[in-house]
Amino acid sequence: MSDTLTATMPCHTMPVPKPHSLRPLPNLATMTCEPIHKLLLPPGRIPVIGIVGGIGSGKSVVAQWVASRANIHVIDADRLGHEVLLAADVKAALRGQFGDDIFDSKGEVQRGVLARRVFGDSERHRAERQDLEQIVHPEIERRIVGEIARAEQAGSEAVLLDAAVLLEAGWQRQCDAVVFVETPEPVRLQRVQQRSGWTAEELHRREASQLSLSEKRKQSDAVVSNAGEVSDGGQQLLNCLRGCGVFSCKPSPELSQQSATSEFLPPRP
Repeated sequence: MSDTLTATMPCHTMPVPKPHSLRPLPNLATMTCEPIHKLLLPPGRIPVIGIVGGIGSGKSVVAQWVASRANIHVIDADRLGHEVLLAADVKAALRGQFGDDIFDSKGEVQRGVLARRVFGDSERHRAERQDLEQIVHPEIERRIVGEIARAEQAGSEAVLLDAAVLLEAGWQRQCDAVVFVETPEPVRLQRVQQRSGWTAEELHRREASQLSLSEKRKQSDAVVSNAGEVSDGGQQLLNCLRGCGVFSCKPSPELSQQSATSEFLPPRP
């Protein structure tokens, strides 16, 4: 997920892509059990659901759990960020902005070096992070738009856009709704310690580069809990999608008591 350096990244020479969605986001709390494409989308369009959460929330695993059980395509913005760093025009822009020090002997971006330049809450960190985002975010968004189009052509029922900085980058303009994956901090810290060897200080330093979790939650249309087994969080998300009409509205027979607690939030202003 997208919680690595390149998740904060897509080319400053590229215009911002045309939004996939040009209408107000839906109020999932009041939607009827009609297919979402009939209620909201023109013919041939499939719904795009953004997935956000804190670092270590497990949103990527939850999204993949759902995709393994339904005709859904997952866009991994972290993967796109890795690809963008290999593009010659992006590397040229980064070299011009940050110098040769962020590149290795083979001319590839050293993500760890660049991360130390941009992650943190100092004024310098914020300024360099903004410089980085202006170079890479538009290019990642362009690739997101292309992948959505390919998913439509391939016959997917929906797209889950898994992006750590979806709201910070403005990529919600490509979405029809946004779901927040909520996970307690002790659980998230345990996960990033096991996955990346991060300390609590490193987790907090990285999260200081993003919107607060309360703001992410506020800007989302629905919340699912992923404090336990991935199947619980995944089932919540799957039933959330069923509830807004992406799939059949029949509840899943294996729906657990916990997974019945997905929470719909009021619509954004």
